[in-house]
Amino acid sequence: MREFIAEQYISSTDVDEARWGASVARLAADQLTREGTPVEFVCSIFIPRDETCIYIYKAGSIEAVQAALPRTPLRFERISEAVTEHGPPASARHSAPVNTK
Repeated sequence: MREFIAEQYISSTDVDEARWGASVARLAADQLTREGTPVEFVCSIFIPRDETCIYIYKAGSIEAVQAALPRTPLRFERISEAVTEHGPPASARHSAPVNTK
């Protein structure tokens, strides 16, 4: 499955709204999945200083994520495909040679 982000602006002081948004985003994705369109709500990241909340989804297409969003009262500024790279496990980091030049 591919990853997508949906971006919403939230007041820097409204942490409760960010938490609530994550709950309704998860419920909408779960509902759509039960109806046959797999959409996974992965997590949300609230950045108070930027007044931005980023919702991360996994789905087969951007259209699947777009179908989940109207099932919430949330208003998103944009939806985009994302690419996430994770570092190697801690055990692999310590065994790899380090170039100090």
